[in-house]
Amino acid sequence: MKSKGLKKLLSVFVLTALTIALGACSGDKADGNSSRITIGIPQDVEDSLDPHKAVAAGTKEVYFNIFEGLVKPDSEGNLIPAVASEYHPSEDGRVYTFTLRDGIKFHDGSPVTVEDVKYSMEKCADAGRGEPLIAAFSNLESVNTPDDKTIEIFLKEPDTEFAAELANVAAAIIPASNSEPDTNPIGTGPYKFVSRSPQESFVVERFDEYWGEGAHIENVTFKVCANADSIVMDLEGGSIDMFARVTAAQAAELSDKFEVLEGTMNLVQALYLNNEAEPFDDIRVRQALCYAASSQEIMDFVSGGKGTEIGSSMFPAFGKYYMEELKDTYQQDLEKAKSLLAEAGYGEGLSFTITVPSNYQQHIDTAQVLAEQFKAVGAEARIQLVEWESWLSDVYAGRNYQATVVGVDASSLTARALLERFESGHPGNFINFNNKEYDAAVRAAIASTDDAQKTGYYKECQRILSAEAANVYIQDLPEFVALNKKYAGYEFYPLYVQDISRLYISE
Repeated sequence: MKSKGLKKLLSVFVLTALTIALGACSGDKADGNSSRITIGIPQDVEDSLDPHKAVAAGTKEVYFNIFEGLVKPDSEGNLIPAVASEYHPSEDGRVYTFTLRDGIKFHDGSPVTVEDVKYSMEKCADAGRGEPLIAAFSNLESVNTPDDKTIEIFLKEPDTEFAAELANVAAAIIPASNSEPDTNPIGTGPYKFVSRSPQESFVVERFDEYWGEGAHIENVTFKVCANADSIVMDLEGGSIDMFARVTAAQAAELSDKFEVLEGTMNLVQALYLNNEAEPFDDIRVRQALCYAASSQEIMDFVSGGKGTEIGSSMFPAFGKYYMEELKDTYQQDLEKAKSLLAEAGYGEGLSFTITVPSNYQQHIDTAQVLAEQFKAVGAEARIQLVEWESWLSDVYAGRNYQATVVGVDASSLTARALLERFESGHPGNFINFNNKEYDAAVRAAIASTDDAQKTGYYKECQRILSAEAANVYIQDLPEFVALNKKYAGYEFYPLYVQDISRLYISE
């Protein structure tokens, strides 16, 4: 049975859904060109246009259309050749040999060379910039180019997942001759950069010399729509033609001009806890919140009951690594939650702040439901909304927060991409998780060349995160994509990307 507080909260959600405010995303489309589409995005890309500096998932999903690595993912979750036409790993997982694709060009018309590949790989691993953005590159020993078609990458230690890490947009191949990658992005993807207006739009156009099938739509504008309340109005008004990840309430408001496609977001939505900050440096407090929360109740209110309940930092698209049973580690038990809080010295009550990015309605709604659930065990959660840039700098980079609701994605088709970030010394460990057994399991998984053994170590990592209540795990959210029926061809990926090259004019 739902609490009175949650019933009240539902009515607030309904009223909010019926109230559409003027927002950051507005204005008419530039012209009636049939080979054009405007896509709404909830946040601007990062200030640097250098893919090797890209951190945010929202940035990478835009860059996915501009940049490519030696390999890339397809919509079925397969690793396919991209800048390289083929590759071969050594049996011991220490040497990867790639063959450069014939005739491939950069967006400026220059041919891609093995020297460009060597430059890009060494730039990704450059310790002079601090820890490599992709941790796997800290294992890079050398890059050799024995001829004008061959690239040999030597690793210090075996890593059978290294090729998959190269599918990360942050491992893109860029020209060595480009002296200003921060402002002049040049890649090999199906679209090339045209312009960027900070906090407004990011414009690309079809690259007609693309090596592959190529894009169908010529001109694409990614329009920043930072106000979640205006998205339905922007779609219906025609200022945007598509918006990925509308909420269930927003989808229900759309007219029959739009098709709403349903998939999964392929991310781990959770209440992420700063394990070094009071009160979450106490495992009893973390476990208490886990027992106080109900993922199903959250899904009922936030996404119409849709989504997949999860119990650790892994989602179902990762198949053999996903552990469905971990969702049962903490079934809602209010009395147990109260008892744990009392043991931790919070029997008279607990208060803390949940910092949430203001441009993601699903995360705001989730935080509001959690706050209602926590009241039942004497915990007061204040919700602080911040702009996305502030979340990146203060929460993610600065780790100056107590709790936050976001979704963490995998940047490549590896379990490592989701789990290595919680190693104690990892630069992406924004929750400050510190556990020796976890660190050992991560290192053992990465080093193993036996697939069954590797899988076992990654599952051990998930069990530790669950047992230690590192975070309050909630769900892999459903993804609702609103697409004007003038267009078709949208494909879901098992990663957090948007492949605009597949879209075409249906009318």
